[in-house]
Amino acid sequence: MPATLPLGADERTAWLRLATARGLKPVALRALLGAFGLPQNVLAQPFSALAAVAGSEAARAALAPPAPDFAAQREALDRWCAARGNALVTLADPAYPARLLAMPDPPPLLYVQGRLALLHARSIAVVGSRNATPQALEDATRFAQTFAASGLTVVSGLALGVDGAAHRGALGESGGTVAVIGTGADLVYPAAHHALAAQIAGCGAIVSEWPLGTPARSANFPQRNRVIAALVEGVVVVEAAMRSGSLITARLANEMGRDVFALPGSIHAPLTRGCHELIKQGAQLVETPEEVLASLGVIQPQLRVRAARERAKNPSSAVCARSVAPPSPAITPPPHYGPASPAAPGAEAQRLLDALGHAPATLEILAARTDMAEAALQAALLQLELAGSLHALPGGWFVRATPR
Repeated sequence: MPATLPLGADERTAWLRLATARGLKPVALRALLGAFGLPQNVLAQPFSALAAVAGSEAARAALAPPAPDFAAQREALDRWCAARGNALVTLADPAYPARLLAMPDPPPLLYVQGRLALLHARSIAVVGSRNATPQALEDATRFAQTFAASGLTVVSGLALGVDGAAHRGALGESGGTVAVIGTGADLVYPAAHHALAAQIAGCGAIVSEWPLGTPARSANFPQRNRVIAALVEGVVVVEAAMRSGSLITARLANEMGRDVFALPGSIHAPLTRGCHELIKQGAQLVETPEEVLASLGVIQPQLRVRAARERAKNPSSAVCARSVAPPSPAITPPPHYGPASPAAPGAEAQRLLDALGHAPATLEILAARTDMAEAALQAALLQLELAGSLHALPGGWFVRATPR
């Protein structure tokens, strides 16, 4: 990977001025840079020359006086660039990721913390719901860990839910992880991911196209998603509702010629309907990370993959081999035409039902997800079975009851 070019004070100022010019779109800025070269040259042109290349609106935006706080922005950028591990990568820099250059509107500046080389590695995105089910979190962790153990860099958006699980799964593996964020590189959103962001910056990379100090705004995240889609060879959607931002990432990836993969789920689960819609539209249905690796032509180091998958399992899974006492014969799912339902489940039972999600789980899995004592867990299971909210399956498995 080429090293980043050192920027002089004047050149950095010119880049920052154009990148933050209100109304100057990336497409227009790229056209101006293509015509005149360095940003200092763009700012030195007369209005007529700029308008002839990119239109009057872009010319006015480029030549408009900088914002009142521009001097403070420049000083903050100088301090940020001086910090260890931080890099400002311009559109003209040899270290700018080639995949982003193929976009029609590549970000003029990339603020990068951590391992810049990961932006040039083979990579795959793992995205999904912020309000993810326990099963989705487990799947995201397992898929990401297997990908990263196979040498792929896992890219996601640092959001709650599936994104966070994907980053955690990839941390410590050879492929590493990249977080593309929707705020300035000096901020962390959501705040709950401060510790995770520090870990990623330490052994992975955090990337932002937004000026320092930019807060989280809803409009920023679809733009962030286009960078995620452009950086990778494929996108894996673990769980998504019909209006999920993950579907935006998948659509953009498809438009860019990337592979799109989706995990199926229960037809009754709202958070899998987006995945099912993607599959109807042509996304590849996948059930294992190895299917994704095979589709991308990744040669798997089998031993490392197998070890990664084992580590991704819940630590309590080792006890799953022990025989689980079958449910009492007296506890059978009441038929839907039976007697009146018992009282609504209590708080503990509802917590257990939420942890169960829409996929079968064993007693050990539920205990790990809820951290409930065995007596409380058994009592909650009994209450939910009597209420018709879940059924016991052979082999010690439990599944949420199908709505009628």
